[in-house]
Order: sequence, then structure tokens, then C-alpha cells
Amino acid sequence: MLVLVLAVLTVSYASSLRAYLQQRSHIGDLKAQIAEREASINDLEREKKRWDDPAYVKAQARERFGYLMPGESGFEVIGTDGKPLEAQARLNDPDDVIKTVPKAWWTGVWESVELAGNPPPPEEQPADLVDGTKKQ
Repeated sequence: MLVLVLAVLTVSYASSLRAYLQQRSHIGDLKAQIAEREASINDLEREKKRWDDPAYVKAQARERFGYLMPGESGFEVIGTDGKPLEAQARLNDPDDVIKTVPKAWWTGVWESVELAGNPPPPEEQPADLVDGTKKQ
């Protein structure tokens, strides 16, 4: 009788455990979807902030519609196939600009002391390169 009760309890706990594990998996999937959508929202908000910048709006008007400022004359570069080439210059996102970390003044002084003690080897002079009579 005890074995029968333990078997029934094991089956009921196993089905409960399976349901619990499925729910945990579903919760993990939902959390991943939430994180993905929050990242998308952040990207869209950053794009919206970029449109508040007048320089970005001008750049987009120039790129998308070919607008010019008063007094400017426009031209288009045509490739060998006769089609206009795409512009390579883009306005960077202010959040993506690399920020340099200032160095302490003594690091520059120490680097110059080390360089004075170990000077780099002399480079070839332009006259040596052009002359052609350099001894090797």
C-alpha cells in the first residue's frame, strides 16, 4: 500500500515539476523578449533625440532630398557605370563618439625621459630613397 501511495505522489509531483519547469522556461523567453523590446525602444528614443539636433536635420535633408544651403552649388559624382555614387560621409551619433581619457602630465614627462634613454633607430632620409646610391 505504501509503495502505491509513493508511486501516486511521485507521478503527481513529476507532473507538477514538469509544469513548473515549462513555466520557468516560458518566463525566461518572456524576459528575453522584454529585453529585446526595451533595447528597440532605447534605439528609437536615441533616434528621436538625434532629430532634435538641427545639424542632423540639415544633414538628413541634404542626404535624402539633395537640399543645398543658400549660395551653395550642388554636384553629383558619377561612377564608371554612369550611376551616381553614394555619399560616404555620415553624421555620427553623439552617444557613439569616442571619449578620450586625459593622461596625467607626468606620464608624458616620463615617456620623454624613456625616449631620451632609448632613442628610436634613424629612419631613411628622403634623399637616400631617391638617390639610389645608398650603400647597403
